[in-house]
Amino acid sequence: MKKITRFFWFCSGAHIGTLKKYPIEHNKYVGIGATIFFTALFAALSGGYAMYFVFAGNPLAEVFAVIFGLIWGTAIFNMDRYIVSSIDKQGTTNQQILQASPRILLAIMIGIVISRPLELKIFDKEIRQKLKTAYLKGQHRKIDTLQKTYTEKYAMELGKNGDLKKEKDSLETDINRTRYQLNQEVFGDKTNQTSGIVGYGTYAKQKQAILQEKEDRLKTVTDDQAKMDQYLSSRKDYEGVNNIRLFNDHQLDSLSNVAGFSDRNWALGQLSYNENGTRDLDTYLAESFISFLFILFECLPVFVKLMSPKGPYDVAVSKLYEADIHYAERDKERNIEVTDSVYDHHLEEEIQKQKKIISAQSDYDLERHRYD
Repeated sequence: MKKITRFFWFCSGAHIGTLKKYPIEHNKYVGIGATIFFTALFAALSGGYAMYFVFAGNPLAEVFAVIFGLIWGTAIFNMDRYIVSSIDKQGTTNQQILQASPRILLAIMIGIVISRPLELKIFDKEIRQKLKTAYLKGQHRKIDTLQKTYTEKYAMELGKNGDLKKEKDSLETDINRTRYQLNQEVFGDKTNQTSGIVGYGTYAKQKQAILQEKEDRLKTVTDDQAKMDQYLSSRKDYEGVNNIRLFNDHQLDSLSNVAGFSDRNWALGQLSYNENGTRDLDTYLAESFISFLFILFECLPVFVKLMSPKGPYDVAVSKLYEADIHYAERDKERNIEVTDSVYDHHLEEEIQKQKKIISAQSDYDLERHRYD
């Protein structure tokens, strides 16, 4: 139990040696430290989950997620610990709030950052369904775009193929009618188109010739249409129209499983809107409450420090701070005196050295002048 208590004291950023002297303050800083620790834990889980989807599909995705989660959680822990420990309880309430305002803003930003990946996990089922719908719509748009591009690019060939089809249908109808009239002519049925003479006579031969001509034309048109169909089919393969298909359920599941952080974040944002573009109030409020919860959780250590009255630990830390400043000032004075003394000593030694040099030079000049 003592180890856990000391650990949470460390998390709170308190001076453990001083805090030990004031048992009345122990529980307060255990609470602050625990809040900071669990905030960092949620941050680690959030960051690791987000990084897992960044490296989705990579065999080392789990390893990268764990490493980044630990790094991210440690960074948030260190930042929260600094924010709380740096709030000074010596000023007035307004001064403390003013002092803590940048830290509160930073805490809000951290809360927003760590809440988003966890929201992705909470709404995972709804996000997957939204992604499936989006992927299916995207595939529809892609098919429509390819089909439209193909139609515009080969409009002349498609028009010619349509004309051949119409001519083929018309020829088949004419051939059937002409063949029926030929049979009537041969069997002697009297109509507006037949002579009524039984046998394969002149009129029958004429109709046979007309029928043969139409059948020859039909064969030519059929061959041309077959060639055009083959050409257009090859162009569809080349343009990719024949190769693209709508996703089946298995493919949609696979795509939603490997979706990256950006796609999932987009899908989460779209959950708060209905199909007609209006706001889905229920989902919007649910997302907002989760975000506000994490923001409050992140700001809680700062609020606890601000709301708690100034205790004996705060006074002791303040006095210790003043003592350290006083010691630093006196240490500065000592260093100045030592520096001055050393400088004066160097100055005296340099003066004596220069005097000796000048005296030696004078003696040398005097001796040389005597010999001259």
